Amino acid sequence: MTASPAGPAPDEEPAEPAEPEEPEKPEAPTETEADRLRDLVRKPAYRRVLVFSALIGVPISLAAFWFLAGLHELEHVMWADLPQALGWDAPPAWWPLPLLALAGIVVGLVVTHLPGAGGHVPAYGLHAGEASAAALPGVIIAAFASLPLGAALGPEAPLIALGGGLALLFRRLVRAPATPQSTALLGAAGSAAAISAIFGNPLIAAILLIEVAGVGGPQLFVIMLPALLSSGVGAVVFTGFGRWTGLETGSLSIHFPTAPPPLDTGDVVWSIVLAAGIGALVHVVIIGGRLIAVFVAASTFIRTVLCAVAAGGCAALYALITGRTPVDVASSGQATLAGLAEDPHTWGVGALLAVLLFKSAAYVLCLGSLRGGLVFPVLFLGAAAGVLLAPLPGLGVIPAVAAGMAAASAAALRLPVSSVALVVLVLGNAATIPVVILSAVTAFVTGELLPTGPSAMHHRPPEDKAAGDEAVRGRGAVQG
Repeated sequence: MTASPAGPAPDEEPAEPAEPEEPEKPEAPTETEADRLRDLVRKPAYRRVLVFSALIGVPISLAAFWFLAGLHELEHVMWADLPQALGWDAPPAWWPLPLLALAGIVVGLVVTHLPGAGGHVPAYGLHAGEASAAALPGVIIAAFASLPLGAALGPEAPLIALGGGLALLFRRLVRAPATPQSTALLGAAGSAAAISAIFGNPLIAAILLIEVAGVGGPQLFVIMLPALLSSGVGAVVFTGFGRWTGLETGSLSIHFPTAPPPLDTGDVVWSIVLAAGIGALVHVVIIGGRLIAVFVAASTFIRTVLCAVAAGGCAALYALITGRTPVDVASSGQATLAGLAEDPHTWGVGALLAVLLFKSAAYVLCLGSLRGGLVFPVLFLGAAAGVLLAPLPGLGVIPAVAAGMAAASAAALRLPVSSVALVVLVLGNAATIPVVILSAVTAFVTGELLPTGPSAMHHRPPEDKAAGDEAVRGRGAVQG
């Protein structure tokens, strides 16, 4: 028998004919990072931002010049002219107490009554992109109350806030459209124009903002082009205006009496060991500052005054114990750093230990209570630690100072590339670059392995939190 072909089962549907396959469409080419940057630079709105950044570099640099000159002159009056007018050749040991008490009162009033709380708490590091025109009066008053009256802080954080706030104020005056993107760009440009002056080089301003803003890819170029342009114009204006007026603003640079010797194995090995130790100690100091900030936040006015007076007590005790001037402790450390580098042998072991102990304590108290920057005092602390440890076998004074400054800066700022560039520019030589890099990286990694302490956002005033949220939105708009 021949089998008949089997038909479909009663409950089965006949199979549908297969549809012809569509040919694969070629994938659309993805937009590269370079294409995005090229498209952005071609936009008229971005080119207008570049032009505006160059223009605001002039008035912002002039404002930064007078700001720094005013701080310098007032500091000289309070710590040199006034004591001499009262019959003292040098400030007496008790001198920092009333000055820092006054600083605490003024800063406490600013924090509790003015918009922006006088700027961010220095214990939480440098911040960019949180500029506010409304916060400018408080920032200026708090800086003039803190820095010339003996706070162990530097001027770079108020300068960042001053530059960014003025840039936004100028935008308002010319009635330019306000968008999150323009706020981020102009804030960075204004900050760069202001801080390029204090570091003596516009390049460090750009490098610092790269790491402070935490940008990368096309966002890096978007923000840094206006910042570079504004800081370059500002540096030219600042330098020329300083020579014309003859006024001093202070410059972060040091000069050793001898040229640095060639590095040897001892210098390299010891720099790594020193960096780990100094990085850990500075990390503890920064956490101490954050704990002080938490303490102050519970009762701002009273505890700000208490911490400021305690910082003055540190300077007074140092002067009583060592017989040296209290300015070594009650200051940013800029002038003292220059004197330490020019003649490190005038500092005995006891004086170095005392200044490290008391200035660190004053630094902790000021970080959490007053207003200013982290850079200047921590560079001095690193240099002093380097001079103290320079007698170690195989370690020279200059490599030790370079390693100490790099380690302390990287541990405090958490910005390793900026720390390397800053220390190299301050030292003014290339011979110590290897130990500077090794020390900065070692200290940074050491800090990353240690606890971070209280978070900034949990203890910032409501105005600062709102500004931070706006900055985040601005950075997101730039990136998008």
